[in-house]
Amino acid sequence: MTLLRADVPLFKQLLTVFGQAFAEPETYQSAVPSNPYWQTLLGRQHFIVLVAQAGQTVVGGLAAYELEKFEQERKELYIYDLAVAAEHRRQGIATSLIRELQRVAKARGAYVIFVQADPGDTPATRLYESLGWREDVHHFDIPV
Repeated sequence: MTLLRADVPLFKQLLTVFGQAFAEPETYQSAVPSNPYWQTLLGRQHFIVLVAQAGQTVVGGLAAYELEKFEQERKELYIYDLAVAAEHRRQGIATSLIRELQRVAKARGAYVIFVQADPGDTPATRLYESLGWREDVHHFDIPV
C-alpha cells in the first residue's frame, strides 16, 4: 500500500518497525515529527512510502526518494530504508515491497532503483543481489 497524506498513523507504525529492525529506536522515536510535517512529506511527489500490513498492523515497509537526473531526462529511485518486523521475515514481504516499487518506478519513468546495504548484513545483501546487481562503493557522511 502506498501511503498518502492521510496515512500518518500507518507511517508512525512504520517508524516503530524501522527502529526495531535496525536496533535504533532512539533514531526513529526520540524526535518524532509533527503530524503536519508528515502530512506535507507524504504529499510530496518525490517521497514514496510503501507498507505491508497484517490486518491493521504495519509489518514492513520502505521509504524511497525519486531523484531527477541532470545528465539525461530520466529519474531513478533510491530506497532509503526498508525493513520487515522480525516475526514476519522470510515470507516474501521485502521482495513484494520492492516489486511494488518497481511498478511505481516504471509508472514514473524511472530507469533504475538503487539501495545500500551495510557490510555484514547478509540477508539484505542476498535479497538485493536476487533482484539486481551489486556495485561495491564507498559511502561517506560529510558533517554540516
